[in-house]
Amino acid sequence: MSEIEWKPRKSSSIPLHQQISDYLKNKIINGEWTIGTKIPPQRHLAKLFQVNRSTIVFALEELAADGLIESRVGSGTKVINNSWGLLASTPPPDWINYVKSGMHQPNMTIIQKINQAETDPQIIRLGTGELSPDLLPNNKMKQILQLINEQSISLGYMEPKGSLSLRKTLSGYLKSKGIEASTESILIVSGALQALQLISIGLLKRGSTILHETPSYLNSVHVFQSAGMNLLSVPLDDKGITVESIGRIKRQHNAALLYTIPTFHNPTGTLMSEKRRIELLKVCQKESIPIIEDDVYGDLWFENTPPKPLKSNDSQGNVLYIGSVSKTLSPGLRIGWIVGPQPVIERLADIKMQTDYGSSSLSQYVVEKWISSGLYEEYLQDIRKDLQFRRDFTIQILKKYFSDIATWEVPKGGFYIWLSLQSGISTRKLFDSALREGILLNPGSVYDKADDHHLRLSYSYASMAQLEEGLIRLAQLIKDCFIN
Repeated sequence: MSEIEWKPRKSSSIPLHQQISDYLKNKIINGEWTIGTKIPPQRHLAKLFQVNRSTIVFALEELAADGLIESRVGSGTKVINNSWGLLASTPPPDWINYVKSGMHQPNMTIIQKINQAETDPQIIRLGTGELSPDLLPNNKMKQILQLINEQSISLGYMEPKGSLSLRKTLSGYLKSKGIEASTESILIVSGALQALQLISIGLLKRGSTILHETPSYLNSVHVFQSAGMNLLSVPLDDKGITVESIGRIKRQHNAALLYTIPTFHNPTGTLMSEKRRIELLKVCQKESIPIIEDDVYGDLWFENTPPKPLKSNDSQGNVLYIGSVSKTLSPGLRIGWIVGPQPVIERLADIKMQTDYGSSSLSQYVVEKWISSGLYEEYLQDIRKDLQFRRDFTIQILKKYFSDIATWEVPKGGFYIWLSLQSGISTRKLFDSALREGILLNPGSVYDKADDHHLRLSYSYASMAQLEEGLIRLAQLIKDCFIN
């Protein structure tokens, strides 16, 4: 409902309140807003329709007079009737109850706010975890599409595990990371998030316990929770996820697997040391805990190459390795991959065929050409330099404006700086205040419900001018409103 594109015509002879009333009435009569649907607050509607609040009041009064909506203190305004519902011999379906009963859990309210605010081109997005449109390889993408256009390609369905040509190319690409993977042990998926969804419904029982770092990207999505899983956090330090308690936690809670982002962790930017990787793999092998290794940021290193992935030292098939081009090449291609034991890959491929019948064949062709042509590696060299420059630019702003109110570590790659604000500054309250000022933040509570003093800052999305303006304004907002 917050995505309404329609606006009343101020040049029309029909009064604004009447235009709005007619528009809302059609929504109700046509069944788009069913009985029980909550109408947005008056202030929100006034902003959406770009009118005074009094105009909204008049429009809603007409709908109430027609018996279509009802306002109650404490519960807001809701649709209570519609014309066809009044005439029908039986009441219409209670869609609101269906919505509330769905198996998949809704996003946290704050994430819904973030998702909505990201559609506003005027917002300065200081937390968005994707590449800026300015950094995406549009010209090189045209070259790739021209290469494809010169060949005969199939636009039909691919085989269950995905394009054989792409899997062969990925097999060679993974060798550069120390990972030996045949085409039979690679599954093409529609991004890393789908990989997690397939694992959650294809390999685990309801009630299973998933171990993860805290804070964790997993807390910001409800993939495992909606499949009936429990999440259990393991402490994170500057070397990565700690391993001392994993065995005890596994035995106490019968943990099914462990999820980790060892390279440029989301949200903290932490790079797991090589020693810690070896320790983690040994502990999980000893305790028979499978590992999901999320390596979507692994190609985005700056000064030095990171340690090899956990999967590169996995001789027992203990690790399910997830990769993707969403953070490096294009989020819109929606292509990623899972590497694992062949029986597991075959099981997940079967589940994938039941859910979407395969990832986009055209996107698979594009990714295969990017990697096999060598253009992907050339592009990575450029994007690493761009991101490193943005990181250094952001760090300089933080040193100048945030030194007295926050601390941080300098990331060695990826997108994120984990900003720790001084005691007494609530990032939950700061989120709302900043949003009113046109600045969008990702507070720590998105990644750890108990966290109220961190921000995930991203230097990858906002323009350089927006980064500077947004951070300076944010620092001033903190000092004006949150520090006595």
